[in-house]
Amino acid sequence: MNGPSSTKAWTALQDQSKKFQSSKFRLTRLFDADSSRFDKFSAQHGELLLDYSKNYLDDETKSLLLDLAEQCSVPQAIRSMFAGEAINTTENRPAHHVALRNSSLSSQQAEIENNLNRMASFISKVENGELSGFENSSIKQVINLGIGGSDLGPAMVTTALDGFDHTRIKIHFVSNIDPSHINSTLMGLSAEETLFIISSKSFTTLETQQNALRAKQWLLESGVDSESVSNHFIAISNNIQAVVNFGVRAENIFPLWDWVGGRYSLWSAIGLPIALSIGMGNFRELLAGAKSMDEHFLESEMTENLPVLLALLTVWYTAFFNCHSSVVAPYSQRLKLLPSYLQQLYMESLGKFVDKQGNLTQTNTGEALWGTTGSNGQHSYFQLLHQGKENIPVDFIAIAKPHVNDFINQEQLKQHQHLLSNCFSQSLALMNGNDGDGDQHRWLVGNKPSNTILMNTLNPHSLGSLIALYEHKVYVQSVIWNINAFDQWGVELGKNLSKELFTAFSSAADVDKQDLDSSTSNLIKHSMDWNE
Repeated sequence: MNGPSSTKAWTALQDQSKKFQSSKFRLTRLFDADSSRFDKFSAQHGELLLDYSKNYLDDETKSLLLDLAEQCSVPQAIRSMFAGEAINTTENRPAHHVALRNSSLSSQQAEIENNLNRMASFISKVENGELSGFENSSIKQVINLGIGGSDLGPAMVTTALDGFDHTRIKIHFVSNIDPSHINSTLMGLSAEETLFIISSKSFTTLETQQNALRAKQWLLESGVDSESVSNHFIAISNNIQAVVNFGVRAENIFPLWDWVGGRYSLWSAIGLPIALSIGMGNFRELLAGAKSMDEHFLESEMTENLPVLLALLTVWYTAFFNCHSSVVAPYSQRLKLLPSYLQQLYMESLGKFVDKQGNLTQTNTGEALWGTTGSNGQHSYFQLLHQGKENIPVDFIAIAKPHVNDFINQEQLKQHQHLLSNCFSQSLALMNGNDGDGDQHRWLVGNKPSNTILMNTLNPHSLGSLIALYEHKVYVQSVIWNINAFDQWGVELGKNLSKELFTAFSSAADVDKQDLDSSTSNLIKHSMDWNE
């Protein structure tokens, strides 16, 4: 396949974009001209309602964007993913995470179901004390050691579903190689009551290895005898031999298949911390919510297909309006880690400048994604959204009904309504702008596009749907741009250089041996000097 710029739809969209770039164009006029605009430019699946009416979009533009998807073979690409074809072309393997939500899609159905059953059995053993720590102590603290996909997804979901926890076990996450992260987490914990989950697909990730070694050292320093240390470790990995060599018992190892990418792995045993926190029944509801969105993605017409529509809008702004970044603003404190999770999903998947044929892409691809929770963001970066020179599209995420734990009385309900009012008013202000009452410094240009995703409530099922929505959105973008969303070769060079530079910290002479540039060599030398 050639790039999207060679399609007829692309050429037509270039012409189409000019009318939205005219100084006479106003988003508000689209609503004035069509009282049914919301009905035309919104779509719903289950607990999720997507309002995309506040975008540079009319019937003709939407039709052309859908033509672009057809001409870039999006429907065929969707079917290929669900069929388990090797769509991860650089590594020649499937990206078949959808099978984790619907094992019937995979030839390894029995293994997938067995892994879920093993997770359930493990959780039961922890809860009833059958799996205990040193001197038969009950496990009360579980620390997940992982980074990237082995941390961001589980941490985000565990935080979001905090109100659904059903166990006495406290879940912690340690990712950074900075020793202060693990040391501050361990402070005040009892070693005999602490279990570590080492989450690493390759079991070679430096950060996770170092933290696992520190965890083992801490257990020994805290009085756990060497024969009992293995009772305090669970591992989730594709590299079984390396796990055994570390000292984890075979019965405490959960496999991770090579067709499960790190940033798509929370649905696998990597989600064990989630299941420990919310219970296996709720974890299966998370899977069911994602499966529901999978079926919508596979079966729905593209005109009503939420992931396809979101992807096309991002392509529209990135390619034709030169938008370099976008914002995700969840108006829910429970979703505070969602922007960080989506950063990895977006930027590791779409940060590519070479297409599937090895050619330089002819168009912009992935944009920077950022954001924090609302209404906090209104008091920090929203100033840039309203009055900055760059156009930055926003995805607002709002939850109609508060969690039962957050709805104590009518006053609490009013507080939640304040939250929703803030969310909806921001998308309105971005669209409308104002004239500043004659003061230039008060002037808001408006005309800023946004989507709003309104969730019925936040629960395991709806969160599963939301995550899968964004997974599939990213995949569609990669198909249109003809890039591989499932590798991340850009991170390898820095890792390898880090290993080389580490050896230079032995002495100044070792620094000089490496033939480094003056900046890097002097940074190392100053770091060494200040540690003497």
